[in-house]
Amino acid sequence: MPDVPPSSVNLDLQLVHCFTVIAEYRRFGRAAEVLHLTQSSLSRQMHRLEQQLGTRLLDRTPQGSHLTEAGEVFLPEARALLRTAAQAIARTQAAARPSRITVGYTNGVIITPAVRAMRHRHPDAEVHAQHIAWHDVRPALLEHRVDAVVGRLPFPTDHLHVTVLYDEPRVVIVSLDHRLAGKERVSLDDIADEPLPRLRDSDPAWSAYWRIDPRPDGRPAPDGPVVDTVEDKFELVASGQAVAISAAHNLAALRPDLTAIPLEGVDPAHVVLATRADDRSRLVAVFRDHARAHLTGPDPGPAEHAGS
Repeated sequence: MPDVPPSSVNLDLQLVHCFTVIAEYRRFGRAAEVLHLTQSSLSRQMHRLEQQLGTRLLDRTPQGSHLTEAGEVFLPEARALLRTAAQAIARTQAAARPSRITVGYTNGVIITPAVRAMRHRHPDAEVHAQHIAWHDVRPALLEHRVDAVVGRLPFPTDHLHVTVLYDEPRVVIVSLDHRLAGKERVSLDDIADEPLPRLRDSDPAWSAYWRIDPRPDGRPAPDGPVVDTVEDKFELVASGQAVAISAAHNLAALRPDLTAIPLEGVDPAHVVLATRADDRSRLVAVFRDHARAHLTGPDPGPAEHAGS
């Protein structure tokens, strides 16, 4: 196919999206089901995209669909193009709705007092709350899925404005029949040989912080099994195969067969409000004031439940 001058390319983002779905499933039939299209309609759409690009992207065989060399090159560009388009839409809609704010929060963090105060004192504003995964704080902000996030450090903070709201002591989570259960407090020496689970593909800084790895004397933290979710981590702890270090927040949903013991001699976890560094939104500034006033941490007392 002849080269198409860049100035004449007019890509249809819907066609680009269809291509990324086919690339994910490698079968037109399955991709058509996901896209709620017929296979013949999907084939026509891919032909249109290939015409727009001036090259073939897919080879269909009885074993499935395979990306051509050009398709392999186009796939990451297509995904980036769709992300950029989504960000452009989100930013445009946010500019058109200056009275709307979405506040994210991570596991075990309660933002209700600040959200309620915001809604009460600014009834004209649309205030939405949205749970955010612990590893998704910065992407959710920079992709404009949320306007502010209340969560725990550490997470990457470049291009973000971060305000510390309060501190939470760190604790050791053990099973009820663990040798340390019932102690008033423990030190790193008490858990020097206790394995700690590792979350698969977690941010190295996040993992090092919550495993305290290396220890102050330079020794590495003992490795426990690799898990995919926090729930898997708690299952290992409850079964006596590991212990975990977490924040001393009150989480009623924590399993009743676990207990938390204050960990002395380590810095507390910082609960922060994060926003985009270049965000000049009036509502974001107002919510920051409400967060400082109303999000001051749990009442002091025994750490009966914990999780991160």
